[in-house]
Order: sequence, then structure tokens, then C-alpha cells
Amino acid sequence: MAKQRNVFICQECGNESAKWMGQCPACRAWNSFVEEVKVKAKPSVHNSQPIEVDNKPKKLAAIEMNEEKRISTKIGELDRVLGGGIVNGSLTLVGGDPGIGKSTLLLQMCQSLCEQDIHVLYISGEESLQQIKMRADRLGVNGERLTLYTETNLTHCVKAIKDLQPRAVIVDSIQTIYSDDITSAAGSVSQVRQVTSSLMRVAKGLGVSVFIVGHVTKEGSIAGPRVLEHMVDTVLYFEGLRSASYRALRAVKNRFGSTNEVGVFEMRDKGLKEVPNPSEYMLTGRPIDSAGSIVTCCMEGTRPMLVEVQALMSQTNFGMPRRTATGTDYNRVVLLMAVLEKKIGMQLASYDSYVNIAGGMKVTEPALDLGIVCAIASSFKNIPIDAKTVIIGEVGLTGEVRGITMAEQRVMESKKLGFTKCIISKANCKGLDVKGITLIGVDNVAEALQAVF
Repeated sequence: MAKQRNVFICQECGNESAKWMGQCPACRAWNSFVEEVKVKAKPSVHNSQPIEVDNKPKKLAAIEMNEEKRISTKIGELDRVLGGGIVNGSLTLVGGDPGIGKSTLLLQMCQSLCEQDIHVLYISGEESLQQIKMRADRLGVNGERLTLYTETNLTHCVKAIKDLQPRAVIVDSIQTIYSDDITSAAGSVSQVRQVTSSLMRVAKGLGVSVFIVGHVTKEGSIAGPRVLEHMVDTVLYFEGLRSASYRALRAVKNRFGSTNEVGVFEMRDKGLKEVPNPSEYMLTGRPIDSAGSIVTCCMEGTRPMLVEVQALMSQTNFGMPRRTATGTDYNRVVLLMAVLEKKIGMQLASYDSYVNIAGGMKVTEPALDLGIVCAIASSFKNIPIDAKTVIIGEVGLTGEVRGITMAEQRVMESKKLGFTKCIISKANCKGLDVKGITLIGVDNVAEALQAVF
């Protein structure tokens, strides 16, 4: 008879404990331990017939270096985030809030791959074949090379991959697939870890590109142990406001390309549409000659992106003023307001402050500091800033304006969208010569405010 014992596993990091604890000693997460039953059982048929992989030791000098083969998805924004396309034998994790468009994007990718005569297997543990067919008809997906399979048993899924020999596999979602070797419920730490490990062996052994969809917790991270993100080759986050049409696909880990790349999509009734020029899209509907509104430029990977920073200062009716920041770091906004009070003399203690990055974009880059400062000052003085001015720079605690990285790309993007003036650190002005736009170098916040008002 198989031996059974109960253990408590942290849902955040996968740490095991013989008893329940309020706080995990490994990751310091509270109330994250869940009881699971561990049974030492005989290995299943799946584990008794492992996938053969050429895993012989080789000397470094004897290894031939060939460029990895990539499959283009024909979706420019997705190829950008993946680093140029799908790498054979890669394991990619796609995460995002429910209803954000993960399955929609992957189905559209299936259509593009099928048009290139590439066989794709779509494994769903959440929807029936009829439900997937209804969504595919709405999106215009009718690939002859696309095979649908509804299954939650890992052994059956692996057998289908071996029998059909597809070039790409999509598993939606990883939390619904279970292994017979683990007695805990599907979606638990042990199950997610075991299933991901098995799919990784399938991807590396058969050279199949596997995409797995992961649920996201209320904190915004992938549900399950943190080791899940370390096991895969690429981690993509699909983010944005469900109430808005804007969507951003962000790469936070990529072994085959650049990290922190962003692809921008717009959700429509026929599916997701690429946004090749996100700066123009983000500035659509921007108010002109309105106090508290300025434009700045952030870098998302190698792409410069213009965003609108809005600030609203209003007299408070309470003893404690309210501070709100949407789309940027709250603590950073409070710090910048302290710089304005100390170095400029603005009395903001009796004002509520609301700072927002328009369009649902989440930006924490220090280059937005000077733009946030100018937006707050503009709303406080009720004086609008020239609509053709871009403000870029990092602000220190003493009120100095520091240089930023990739300044030339930011200025060129501003010029391309018709901006005529750019306020930037003097350190970046040296050696920067861009015709068609006026560069104003500043050393501190006081000089920046003098230049805009």
C-alpha cells in the first residue's frame, strides 16, 4: 500500500512544511500555506517511458553554435516581444487577468501559423470544443492545420502531442491540467510544478514550441510557485484595463531575446489589432491648453513611447490631504511633491493630489520624474503648458535634474510626432544634435519650471 502523509506547501514559493505556519519563512508571504496529501506511488506509464533527449556531455569547443530557428507569427507586435519569432523547442508562459485577451491572442497566432502550413495543437482544459469553435468563428480563425483537444489529464495530453507531432502546442490553462503521479487537486503547487516540468521535457525532447496560459493572482503575479517562472524560457504578461481597448504584451523574461519589450494591441469586436505606433495612439484625445497635462517619453525595451501625464491638485476638505497615483509609483509621487515643497516653496500640504498616466499604461521609469513635477506645478498654478513641449528627466532629492538613457531615441520619437520643444537634462544635451526640435537643457527643477511657465 502506498505511503501517505500530509504536508503544507506555500502557494507563493513552493516551500514545504510539516505544519501550518502563518508566515512562510522562505518568501515571507502571509497565509500562503495550503495542506496537500503526498503519496509515494509507483511511476505512471508516462514517467516509465521518458522522452529520449541527446544529453551526452560535450566539450565547449566541440559544440557547434547555430542560430536558433524561429517561426514568424506574422503578428509584428508579438514577434517583437518574442525577440523575432517562436524558437523551436521553447516553453513560453503567457499570464494576464481573466478576460484580458490571452486566449484571443493565441487563437489569432494559431491562424497565422496555419497559414504558413504549420500544424498547431490547441489543448483546452477550460472550454469545450463548441465554445472554442464559437470564439474562432468570431475571430475569423478557420485554419485547416489547427487541431483542438479538450483534456485535463497530462498523460493523455503528452500522448496526443507524440501522436500528432505538431510544431506548436498551446495549453490553456496550466492550472487545469493534472498528473496522475500527484494526488493533490489540479492547480496546486505540486501539480503545476509537475505538469510544467513534463511539458518542458516534451518541448526540449521533441523540438515542439509550447505555450502555456497561466492564471494571475489578485496581486498580479502568476498563480502557483515562483519556480514556475524560472522553469520556462519566456514569460509574457498581458496587461491593460479591461474597460479600455488598450492592451500591452510585456516580456519580463526571455532567454532568446530582449526583456522588457512591449507589444501594443487594441481590442476590437473581431479580436486584437496591432498598434504599430503606440505613441500616437496613447496621445489620442489629449486635451490642449489644459493645466496639469504634459507629455513625456518612456522606454519600453528598445521602443520609445510618448505618454501623457495628468495631475490634479484640489483644496482638501480634511486635515489629512489625499495622495493618489495611477499607472506610476505612489511613493515616487510623494517624494517628488516633497521636492517641490522644499526646493520650490510650493505649499502642497493643504491640497489633494491625483496623478495619472493616461491610457492605462504602467510606467515606473525615473525619466518620468520631471514630467510629473511639471504636471503637478501646472495644476497647482492653474497654468497650462505648451502642448508641443515634451518634458523628460530624472529628479533627485536635492532638486537636480539628472541625465537619462537613450536620450536621442526619445527626442527623435518626439520630433516624429510633431513636438517642437524638449526640456531635458543638460547632461543629455551635450553631443545631442537633432534638427527640427528645440532642446532646452536644465540643471534643476527651478530651471525646468522657469522654462515651461
